Amino acid sequence: MTDFFEGIAPVRFEGPETETDLAFRHYDPDEVVMGKRLEDHLRFSVAWWHSFAWPGGDPFGGQTFQRPWFGDTMELAKMKADAAFELFEILGQPFFCFHDVDIRPEGDSFAESERNLQEVVDYIGTKMETAKTRLLWGTANLFTHRRFMSGAATNPDPDVFAYAAATVKSCMDATKKLGGQNYVLWGGREGYETLLNTDLTREAEQMGAFLSKVVDYKHKIGFEGAILIEPKPQEPTKHQYDYDVATVYGFLKRFGLENEVKVNIEQGHAILAGHSFEHELAMAASLGILGSIDMNRNDYQSGWDTDQFPDNPREVTLAYYEVLKAGGFTSGGTNFDAKLRRQSLDPVDLVAAHVGGMDVCARGLKAAAKMLSDGLLESARAARYADWDASDAQEMLAKQGLDAIHDTVVKADLRPEPRSGRQEILENVVSRYV
Repeated sequence: MTDFFEGIAPVRFEGPETETDLAFRHYDPDEVVMGKRLEDHLRFSVAWWHSFAWPGGDPFGGQTFQRPWFGDTMELAKMKADAAFELFEILGQPFFCFHDVDIRPEGDSFAESERNLQEVVDYIGTKMETAKTRLLWGTANLFTHRRFMSGAATNPDPDVFAYAAATVKSCMDATKKLGGQNYVLWGGREGYETLLNTDLTREAEQMGAFLSKVVDYKHKIGFEGAILIEPKPQEPTKHQYDYDVATVYGFLKRFGLENEVKVNIEQGHAILAGHSFEHELAMAASLGILGSIDMNRNDYQSGWDTDQFPDNPREVTLAYYEVLKAGGFTSGGTNFDAKLRRQSLDPVDLVAAHVGGMDVCARGLKAAAKMLSDGLLESARAARYADWDASDAQEMLAKQGLDAIHDTVVKADLRPEPRSGRQEILENVVSRYV
């Protein structure tokens, strides 16, 4: 145990009228929405890296946070785990996520780092025996260390490829041991800075081979969770190969992995790719690869991924509308890949940030559920495409060639006029629920 969160009681649901800072206004985990408890819909997760490992730096300044567990010893790693589970108890969220380097100190060799990982995993496992919080997913950090400056799977040095593969093997073992429900690969350095020194074909083949080995190992060890790729277009590299959901799907199809791998979609990454969050979610659902989400937001005045806690109910509502329309999460969930602002130094800030994010998500999901149940958007969508359900339209689409279609247009003297998409009306519909 630590005294880091001393004096902060477990957060309770008090309703919209409460004036308590550390209370839920909209998130009642036992509230039933569309036949399911809110906790089971949202499946909240705390990110170990931002909440416990991040020192509070930015591109222009270093550490601002002072945490008693910062340092590279096993004792401090276990103190960090103690603090993490204290926060989990305060928030009552059902899941957490981690990278290997978040939970264990770096060793002088790969073997020592692996032993450190195994020891901390065992320690976390003992803590999970008396906690409600489970592991949503694990992953490997293949981007921070200088050895990964030119990529991991896509590195021109085969020794780095091998080191990355060995690291993922260790992290998959750790994830399985802790009962993780997914395993995520984020290719933070899988891209390039300049084409002048990059072989795109070779690097794609390496990346495909790497992912195939991950899938093979999943089946070898009997890991029942999903393998997820997290799309991101840029930052830190100029161009990353897992640019967006559509790009990832094309990559999966190229290597025959579209039935083996899904996506973990982050709101901030969607924005960097020039999309909305709901677009990426809808695209993933359409392609059958929607797995899980990282919930955060960007500062729209900044040009990078600022990883702020969500605070926009309308954005969140539209996102959960797509999740619910796709049937909701199975093994996935809502991971807060979000960090405090570097001026927010105190333990209470970390609790309050998660409380606010959980409330905004709960508010958004409930609005999305009501919107989906009422069916106004779906009925308008169906009406817009209704003529395609006619037999002649279906025959044209499935059977007729251009010559037959041409003859029909000439014979019927077709002169179609444009029809309103009624966008503003539908935007007003959404506003009724938010």
